[in-house]
Amino acid sequence: MHDVLDLAEILAYELAQRRESGFDVGDMEEPVRDAVSNGSVGERERLLDELEHRPLLSDWPYEEPSDWRGIQAALPEPTASVPAIDEDVLRDRLMGAWLGRCAGCNLGKPVEGWSREKIRAYLEAAGAYPIDDYLPRLDPFPDGLELNWCWPETTRGNIRFMARDDDTDYTILGLHVLEHHSFGFGPDDVAEEWQDHLPFTQTYTAERAAYRNLIYGIRPPETATYRNPYREWIGAQIRGDMWGYVSPGDPGAASKLAFQDASLSHTQNGIYGEMWASALIACCFVVADLRMAVESSLGFIPERSRLAEAVRHVLDLHDRGVTWDEARDEIEVRYGRYSSVHTINNSTVVTAALLWGNGDFSRTVGLAVEGGWDTDCTGATSGSIFGATFGGGTLPRHWVEPLSNRIRSAIAGFDNSRISDLVERTLAQARRHDDRKEQGSPAG
Repeated sequence: MHDVLDLAEILAYELAQRRESGFDVGDMEEPVRDAVSNGSVGERERLLDELEHRPLLSDWPYEEPSDWRGIQAALPEPTASVPAIDEDVLRDRLMGAWLGRCAGCNLGKPVEGWSREKIRAYLEAAGAYPIDDYLPRLDPFPDGLELNWCWPETTRGNIRFMARDDDTDYTILGLHVLEHHSFGFGPDDVAEEWQDHLPFTQTYTAERAAYRNLIYGIRPPETATYRNPYREWIGAQIRGDMWGYVSPGDPGAASKLAFQDASLSHTQNGIYGEMWASALIACCFVVADLRMAVESSLGFIPERSRLAEAVRHVLDLHDRGVTWDEARDEIEVRYGRYSSVHTINNSTVVTAALLWGNGDFSRTVGLAVEGGWDTDCTGATSGSIFGATFGGGTLPRHWVEPLSNRIRSAIAGFDNSRISDLVERTLAQARRHDDRKEQGSPAG
């Protein structure tokens, strides 16, 4: 568990964040390491201030703004939205997206944070490699392969609902934001929702740092930058699904909603991750080809960003005809330097799972989880994208039935919600989006 009140941790991760985003910090590596180990509060404060004023490397090849106008200027040529889709089709796609997200998240929770080597070792010991169902519980656990604490709720034969998880909490909270603030919401509205409906102790990394900043009286967008070294990590990306759900066929609107949400807690590729996921899901409602949807989604994040480069690289690997294992090996070499909960590396796993999944749900979410790193997030996002593309009727029953149409949540007023009820409420918001388009109002 990361501690947003620990100045030593903040300093260590801030150094990594500055290094990864192109700042000249080479001469600060040793002083920061020393201060993290045994420095005083004053020394750590001084180094944090110095890191914030380091210059960008002169040969840094990326263009990664964090403001809306700058992001829009860095996009490729805009893509037009498509007409609304039939309500019954949309309802089935939304059901697929919600169920796919829940199933993929539940699948990944018992091994969240594990390396792919450790995951494979467990699966092979259980006779469950490759993944085609929820993970079995070995009794006793092999040495060094004890599943995460959530296993009594998330393993095969033990699932009775979608276990509480921040990946689904934020999807629910996004729905509540729309129901109470409509499509013109901004980061301050999201901040209000967090403080009223989301317990601080159920937030992590960038979200917890931003929440802490709100309590300090700091307002967006500074909530994303003040002592928040996790600002390019995956937290915003997992919050993007709802904006895609309510913008079917309109990825531009979805990405704008995602920006309003993400900018509360993230910058640069942290923001782009949420914009990318929401735009991709919006595309999936009207594009039955996952590769085409991934390609289209790149039109809604800065072309010269590290995230866009990473997704394009995975597309290229697929074009070259390499195997899943070969692709995952290369992903490790290129992007393994990032935190296991960073946006960029986990996005490559999601992209690869969609491409090598070959239109099979079990294989898609299975590969996402076998890929390691932030497995509940990659499983959830991959499952959501698959369900939005192919619909609830295509999801195998052994993934859906154990959920019992029920979801646990830390969001006030939503614990033990029926998934089907959330689908209907999401559908109502999607229809409001369509009405706004027809009336000529900005959908986002």
